[in-house]
Amino acid sequence: MEDEEHEVYGGEIPDMDADVDMSHHDDDTAAAAKELDEMKKRLKEMEEEAAALREMQAKVEKEMGSMQDPASDSASQATKEEVDSRSVFVGNVDYACTPEEVQQHFQSCGTVNRVTILTDKFGQPKGFAYVEFVEVEAVQEALQLNESELHGRQIKVAAKRTNVPGMKQFRPRRFNPYFGGYPTRRPYMPPYFPSPYGYGKAPRFRRPMRYRPF
Repeated sequence: MEDEEHEVYGGEIPDMDADVDMSHHDDDTAAAAKELDEMKKRLKEMEEEAAALREMQAKVEKEMGSMQDPASDSASQATKEEVDSRSVFVGNVDYACTPEEVQQHFQSCGTVNRVTILTDKFGQPKGFAYVEFVEVEAVQEALQLNESELHGRQIKVAAKRTNVPGMKQFRPRRFNPYFGGYPTRRPYMPPYFPSPYGYGKAPRFRRPMRYRPF
């Protein structure tokens, strides 16, 4: 079998037995590893700083909470009671009524300090308001305007009561004659009537006999 000849186009074939210079590649690998270590070190320092900030913030919030003594809470409650003693509740207020019109309606009772018309989450009036006076004596004068007419509607005027934190207003249960009096948490159970045929027994029905004239 004759040897075949292979022609090579281009440059000379490099000698595969020669040593390849890998020093440049080793330098790049070492530089990349060093940069990665520095990034990890910086990330660890940032995490430690964030943990220290969170700890400091929690400490400050704890100190601020401890600074609020019961005396300040009682003072704020007393101030609220004093403001409520100079205020009245106005119900059945027209939805188109403005605070200026409510103030003008109660202007003859005394100096009006503030008028608050409560609204829902959509900004629509709820139909009642609070009127705060400067003088305590103006509350008695404002109570005389109960069932007076404002915007064509009879308003209800009553003294404002103070809401005590942690206290819930007691509302008695209504009498319901269909459930045997006052409602309970248990569902209504019909009364039990024993069966006249005995426990677990049912009346026995016999088939009617056929008519046989003969």
